[in-house]
Amino acid sequence: MSSGWKNSGLMKSSKSKLWFLLAPALVFLILPLYGMFAAVRSSINGNQGLTFTYYVQLFQSERFLSSIAFSVRTSLVATVIAIIIGLIITRLFHTYLDKTTPRLSVWLPMLFPHFVWGYLVILLLAETGLIAQIFLVVGWIDGTGQFPVLTRDPYGLGIIITYVWKEIPFVILMLLPIYSSIPTSYYDLVKTLGGRSWEQFRTVEWPHIQPVLIETFLILFSFTLTAYEVPALLGTTFPEMISVLSYQWFYGGILEERPLAFASMVFVSIVILTLTLAGYFYMNRRRMRAMRGRL
Repeated sequence: MSSGWKNSGLMKSSKSKLWFLLAPALVFLILPLYGMFAAVRSSINGNQGLTFTYYVQLFQSERFLSSIAFSVRTSLVATVIAIIIGLIITRLFHTYLDKTTPRLSVWLPMLFPHFVWGYLVILLLAETGLIAQIFLVVGWIDGTGQFPVLTRDPYGLGIIITYVWKEIPFVILMLLPIYSSIPTSYYDLVKTLGGRSWEQFRTVEWPHIQPVLIETFLILFSFTLTAYEVPALLGTTFPEMISVLSYQWFYGGILEERPLAFASMVFVSIVILTLTLAGYFYMNRRRMRAMRGRL
C-alpha cells in the first residue's frame, strides 16, 4: 500500500516537473500561436461572417499561382544544392573540420545576416559588379551588358546563389557531429568485405545522416520559402516570392487585399506543417522498424 502511494507520488512529481520544464517553451509559443490564430481568423472573416471567399480568390489569382510556383522552385533548388555541397564538404573534410580553427572558419558566415550576403551577391555578380568589371578589364566582354544577368533575374538565380552561399555552413554544422560520431571500424568492415566509397556511404553513413538531412531540408526549405529580405533585395517584380507578394498585399494601401495576405501566409504555413508532419512520421516509422530489427 505504501509502495503504491510512493509510486503515485513519484508519477505526480514527474508530471509536475515535466510541465515546469515545458513552461518556457509554452510561453515562447504564445506569441506565434496568437499570430497564427489571428491570421486564420482574418483570412476567413468576411462582411457576412465566416467565408472562404479569400481562399477562392487566392487560387483564381494567376499572380498568386505564379508566385507560389516560383517560390517553391527557388526554395527547393537552393535547399537541395546547399545540402549536396554541404554534404560533400563534410564527407571529404570532416576529420580536418574537427579541429577548432577550420571549424570556426567554416561556420563564420553564419554570423552575418542574410541581407549582408544579398548585398555581397549584388556587389560581386551584378552587371556592374566587381566580376563584370574584371571581365571587362581583361577583355572577356566588350561591355557590362554582355555579362549574364545573375541578380534581379526572372529565374531567381541571385536568390538561389545567396541562400546556397549562406546555408552551406549550416548544413556542415548539422552533419559534422554525425560524421564525427561514426566509428572508423564500420568503414574498415566495409573495406574488408570489398566495399568501395559508394558502399561505405550507403551502408555506413546514410543510415546515420538520413534523419539529419530530412530535418535540415525542412528547416532550410521552410526558411527560404518564407524569408523576405533577400527576395525583396534580389527578386523581380514578377514573379515574386510569396513573402514579397504577401507584404505587398498587406501594405499596398488596398484594404480589400489584406485578407489575401493572411490567406496566402496561412496556406504556406499549412504546406510547411504538412511537410513537417510527413517527415516526422517517416522518421518515427523508421525508428520503430530499427528498434524491431527490420532495418
